[in-house]
Amino acid sequence: MSLNNRYEFVLLFDVKDGNPNGDPDAGNQPRIDAETGMGLVTDVCLKRKIRNFVQLTQADNPQRNIFVAEKAILNDEIDKAHDAESVQALKGKDKTEAARNWMCQHYYDIRTFGAVMSTGKNAGQVRGPVQLAFARSIDPIITSEHTITRMAVTTPKEAEKQDGDNRTMGRKFTVPYGLYRCHGFISAHLAGQTGFDNDDLSLLWDALVNMFDHDRSAARGEMSVRGLYIFRHNNALGNAPAHQLFDSISVSRQTEGPARSFADYQVSIDDSLLPEGIELDRRVG
Repeated sequence: MSLNNRYEFVLLFDVKDGNPNGDPDAGNQPRIDAETGMGLVTDVCLKRKIRNFVQLTQADNPQRNIFVAEKAILNDEIDKAHDAESVQALKGKDKTEAARNWMCQHYYDIRTFGAVMSTGKNAGQVRGPVQLAFARSIDPIITSEHTITRMAVTTPKEAEKQDGDNRTMGRKFTVPYGLYRCHGFISAHLAGQTGFDNDDLSLLWDALVNMFDHDRSAARGEMSVRGLYIFRHNNALGNAPAHQLFDSISVSRQTEGPARSFADYQVSIDDSLLPEGIELDRRVG
């Protein structure tokens, strides 16, 4: 069923003693706004987790493949579109458009987030209906640096340099605690162009709620979704500016001193800022 409504949403998630999104240009330290000290998590990071959840749960669905999969060769995936029977006989712009439509039909992340598919055999470009902003922490974060010890070496030569002592030192960075807020946008008009429908939307909500439960690692042992607030407009164009809807949800500190848990915050919703034609779904929180 096609998407006939505009949506915006607010996602709240937290991290405890972990690194939500390391910056490879800064020694994998947690990303931070240098002027304010607020922590950042990129949209690319969150989309990766959504893709991984869909790939994990929809492996048997040929219309929910993932284009930007880990270790994928993108041009090989584009070749599949050009090899399809419905595309092979066409030429020029018609072939590019048919290949684009084939890719949208078979790859969930293309019809959701969009993609550039002109790197090999041309399948055009897709502007996706679902867009995420950077997540930003509610309060400034502190980065803790830890020295760690590995009781092994990788090669015999390295063992000789250690004089028989196989201990090697390393570092890891964590955030003691941080609560992050992300804003998302869904366009019904762009959904119509890519084929993103209500079933795809339902899967997106499931992915946002559950993605961290399937993304555990030594750096991200305790990350949780703490709130998912969905604004549904009663038409495709929308009934209010997105910022007005986002302003209706505020997150404030409840305690003094450093925050160390979600209980240190309170989430409030001001219904007076929600105009007629807006339905709020408190999916989490």
